[in-house]
Amino acid sequence: MKAIVIGSGGREHAMAWTLLQSPKVTAVVCVPGNGGTATLPGCSNLAMSVDDVEGIARFCLVQNIGLVAIGPEQPLADGVADGLKAQGITVFGPGQDGAQLESSKAWAKALMQEAGVPTAASAVFNNGEEATAYVEAQGAPIVIKADGLAAGKGVTVAMTLAEAKDAIANIFSGQFGTAGSQVVIEEFLAGQEASVLAVTDGLTIRPLLPAQDHKQIGDGDTGPNTGGMGAYAPTPVVPPALMERIQIEILEPTVQALRNRGIDYRGVVYAGLMITPEGDPKVIEFNCRFGDPETQVVLPLLNTPLEQIMLACCEQRLEDLPPFEWKSGYAACVVMAAEGYPDKYPKGMVIDGIEAAYDTGAMVFHAGTQLEKGVLQSNGGRVLGVTALGDGFETAIANAYSAIAAIQFDNAYYRRDIGHRVRDQF
Repeated sequence: MKAIVIGSGGREHAMAWTLLQSPKVTAVVCVPGNGGTATLPGCSNLAMSVDDVEGIARFCLVQNIGLVAIGPEQPLADGVADGLKAQGITVFGPGQDGAQLESSKAWAKALMQEAGVPTAASAVFNNGEEATAYVEAQGAPIVIKADGLAAGKGVTVAMTLAEAKDAIANIFSGQFGTAGSQVVIEEFLAGQEASVLAVTDGLTIRPLLPAQDHKQIGDGDTGPNTGGMGAYAPTPVVPPALMERIQIEILEPTVQALRNRGIDYRGVVYAGLMITPEGDPKVIEFNCRFGDPETQVVLPLLNTPLEQIMLACCEQRLEDLPPFEWKSGYAACVVMAAEGYPDKYPKGMVIDGIEAAYDTGAMVFHAGTQLEKGVLQSNGGRVLGVTALGDGFETAIANAYSAIAAIQFDNAYYRRDIGHRVRDQF
């Protein structure tokens, strides 16, 4: 079988790499891909826009593509899955209606309330004056979110009223475009964050291994939010008994609520959770696709062929699939970013040492890279995700940092404390 992966980030590189581990997948094409997918054996890039439905569909039909997996949220929110499915193409990823789970935080909040899913108390506003008056009445700490898609950067955990007011002003200033036409204000939740990526065929939903992401740019979880600076899996924050509760209290009611709305959702439901000090799970937000960088630690631990899981979801037979099989041990990913990210950052920096990192046994998933006349260069804020496995948690973390030491580009930045929140729990 030949497959297409739509997207150009580290998540998509990890998806392509994992698909190619299966003996049944003969080739993967990434649209448009990056410098890493361009050099991945069995993989090639197709220089086409992620929203070029007609072009992608034509390529699928001519090349006899058996599966299209959509990586990023934007093409899902734009209805790319709908356009491809309408032409008879097998697509892993929800339609535009289901993608509202991520593309509108207000819509997702209403769905959660309808389903009885535990989540933070919230209010929605479409002007700054009312939103500001609300936070003044509520006090801080408080969480301010742009309603729409903002590449992981539209959320502010405001510890003071001044921060909250600034966040509201920034959202309504047009900084996030139409994503900032509404603001969702939520109560502050204390505890440990965890990511549970689950797959569903619209009837059955099954979780993958739980992971923990590191959103803030700085060590010690300081500074602004990013798309994610590192992750590890599995996390002790979600032990098996808690995963059973998440399945019953969050995942299954969410799929049922989508079905109640007439939405046939086939793809990933990614629950970003806060595990409270009392041990209760609450949804911070939902995403409609694999997480990045969580995918880079979850999929390398997966033994069940990924295309089997995706096709079972597409063909609505997930219930019949045997339990997923996993490698023992742990995976850790550390993101190498360009200096200045998540604000302004340079591009075009030459990257060296990838092969030396591979020699340590690590996997290097490219995020913001490109091949320019055969030379690997940076082409984004998050440049690389360096992933390593280990029999123990500390070994996986150490292996990832050992591989990073082999890679060089000008002023590379990475956090040095991935996994710090749970180190004493292993």
